[in-house]
Amino acid sequence: MAKPLRSLSGLLDFDCAARWGSFKLAAQELHKTPAAISLQVKQLEEALGFELFLRHPRHITLTEKGQELAATVRGMLAELNTKVAALQTGDDEKILRISTTHSLAIKWLVPRIARFTQQHPDLDIRIDSSDQLVNMDDGSTDIALRTYDVVPGDPDLLFHDRLVAVYSPSLLTPGAAEITLADLHRYPLLHEFTTDTWIALLRQNNALKGKYNFSRAFTNFAVMVQSAVAGQGIALVSHAIASEDLRSGSLKMVKCESAPYGRGYRVIINRSKQGMSKITHFCDWLREEVSEMQKGLIC
Repeated sequence: MAKPLRSLSGLLDFDCAARWGSFKLAAQELHKTPAAISLQVKQLEEALGFELFLRHPRHITLTEKGQELAATVRGMLAELNTKVAALQTGDDEKILRISTTHSLAIKWLVPRIARFTQQHPDLDIRIDSSDQLVNMDDGSTDIALRTYDVVPGDPDLLFHDRLVAVYSPSLLTPGAAEITLADLHRYPLLHEFTTDTWIALLRQNNALKGKYNFSRAFTNFAVMVQSAVAGQGIALVSHAIASEDLRSGSLKMVKCESAPYGRGYRVIINRSKQGMSKITHFCDWLREEVSEMQKGLIC
């Protein structure tokens, strides 16, 4: 039978040692002796019934089970610290915890968030960028922005995304004003995972015939957009993720018909936070930003 933990005191020491990969450095952070940290971890291992670290002559490494527990403890402590901070301030309305994907955080939310903080300077904004879904019921997240297959009539839909073909002006040949569909065969066509989206766009524009270079694939839109900005080819990407670079002129858009695309972003709100003014303000701001972004969608 699994033995229940009868003390949590060793978890703080374990988390610190796991982060540093060293009992000595963990001891410095926690103002303890390395021997005290080592003893706490040893007692925790005895209580758990399995080893957390492999002890080497000059360093320690997490075991496989130690790695799993370290990830869980780190999340638990982060949630605990967030809750303590909220209780200490006495006003949960002053902290807004946002979770979204890496791409949307880097290329859409972060470049715009200063406009929101100017309107609401008293809010402490905390952005967690992760492609992993978060638990909206554990108190660690107030609002999440997630990509999904669009469902008609979904009241939580923020916007229905579109794919656009974009390129750096540095790719233009001398005297050329733009790159057209007829020019695509001259450049690497950047794509995410598969070429299906490019094939759909070419079919939509009756441009399937031709020899195209699909040699460069990426795992997320943010990296692909940066590759396009660097002039590495023409990328078929989310309009939302490319929108700031299109606005600034770092990218230009190939003028063509968009192929059908069923993905979009929805707003997910922690049920216990519904109706809070920080949520209302942020959602209103989001929709204003989306409306402004979509004015730049010309194809």
